[in-house]
Amino acid sequence: METLPIAPIGRILSNSGASRATKDAKIELSKCLTELGDEIAKESVEIAKYSGRKTVKASDIELALKLKF
Repeated sequence: METLPIAPIGRILSNSGASRATKDAKIELSKCLTELGDEIAKESVEIAKYSGRKTVKASDIELALKLKF
């Protein structure tokens, strides 16, 4: 599985208030966000299919995220 690039992950941590973060922390957050994104994407596809569509809409992703949390 391909993970998200480390540089944007560093910016996310920085924007969240971290003054510094180790490379290991960035890699771990990248893995976690990738896994979470995969789960939300799969659920979004199922929602679109259930709605009789092949196209995933932003509303499908929003609903999948709400169902996840």
